[in-house]
Parts: sequence; C-alpha cells; structure tokens
Amino acid sequence: MKINTEDLHLFYGAKEILKGISIQSKEKEFIGLIGPNGSGKSTLLKCIYRTLKPDQGAVYLDGEELSTIRVKDSARKLAVVAQHNHYNFDFTVQEIVMMGRSPHKKALERDNAGDHAIVKEALQAVGMSEFADRSFSTLSGGEQQRVILARALAQQTPCLILDEPTNHLDITHQLQLMRIVKNLNVTVISAVHDLNIAAMFCDRIYALKDGRIAGEGTPESLLTPEFIREIYDVEAEVVKDKKGQMHILFVE
Repeated sequence: MKINTEDLHLFYGAKEILKGISIQSKEKEFIGLIGPNGSGKSTLLKCIYRTLKPDQGAVYLDGEELSTIRVKDSARKLAVVAQHNHYNFDFTVQEIVMMGRSPHKKALERDNAGDHAIVKEALQAVGMSEFADRSFSTLSGGEQQRVILARALAQQTPCLILDEPTNHLDITHQLQLMRIVKNLNVTVISAVHDLNIAAMFCDRIYALKDGRIAGEGTPESLLTPEFIREIYDVEAEVVKDKKGQMHILFVE
C-alpha cells in the first residue's frame, strides 16, 4: 500500500505545528521520520492515523483520500504502534492483542479459532507468549510496547505506523522489534529517535525541523555529518563497519 500526504498544515491554537508537509511512500517501503523533539513527527503520524485532522491538505491511502474512508475500513489498512497506551480497564495481554482483530469483525461477532491462532502467533513473534494471561497494567513499559506491536500484527494490515516504537526498550528488544517490522513485507512509516536505528532499518528517511521537511533521501545520502549538524546542532562522524553498515558517532 502507498501512503501520501499532500501539503499538510495543522495548528494548535495560533501556533502552526505542520507547515506544508508532503511525503510519499512506495509499496512495502520502510519510511523513517527523524528530527528534533517538537519538529512535528508525532503530529504528522497522528494526522495519518486519524487522531488529528489537518487544517489544510490531505492524506491518501493508495490514492484515496483518507477523510472519505470509513474509520473501520482504514483500520483494515493501517495498524498503529503509538508512544503512549493507557486503558481505563484492566485487560489481559491476550485481550489487548485480540483488539487487533476488531476491524475484521462484525458488531457483536465472537472471537473464533482463527482469531485466537492469529493472536497466539502475534504474541510469539514479539516474545510475549508467556505473558498472555498477565494484566497489561502490570507490565513494564518495554513489555507493554511489545504487546502493542503484537496487537498491530494481529490486525494484519498492509501498512504499519510506528511512533518512536523503540522507546522504553533495551537494545536487544529494540533490534528484535525493528527486525520483526522490517520482515513483515508491508509499508511502514515510523518516527525514529535513534539515527543508527534509522540507518540500519529505513529504506528512505524524511527529516523534519520546525514543522517542515528539511531533507529526504536514503540513510546513506541524507545522514551526512553536515546534515546532522544542520538538523540537530551536534557534531558527528559517519563510519562503516566491515559489513558495510553505516554508524553515526557523536563527537565533542
């Protein structure tokens, strides 16, 4: 699935947060969004997954304007792993992941054997099978994030939206989560805090600064010391290991 945004503008009161954002994703492409805190990454993603409505511009799913698509239908196309996940009731891990099946079911339709098999597989994929009967609220932040990813996997959509998905995760689970996502063979748009994670997993990157697109390209073409200085106001070196993977080193 392809996702495009066209000239998105969004205001919080008198403050303009998005100032004409246009991005394009190709089929099954992993798009990264980078930029300093407050640059508009999460706001842009919220416009894509319908938590916020832009004041100007539009979001398109395979050429169809998002505002014309029923919410349930768009939920069959987009799954979301957000930064913060709070529930007013005490659900088990399995119940949380089963929520990912909701867009595929009719009103009051019961969960069936197929749904349970999909949920079991999703929990196995993120290494949370043994937590199925645990209360979601008793989990650590990192464990909760893996459960939310499992819920997104259970949704079985052609596109995944991630808002800094590796927050709260140790390095082992950061890499595990990103490898799972990379191997899904779906379109991914993800805000990424860690530039080395972005370099390792993204096919293409959009850099945001002050609500505008400041640059776009492959990790290798975009993430130069000069561009990193321009965006983050820090000094960096870019090196490659023996396998050809680039790494960004921050220096004094």
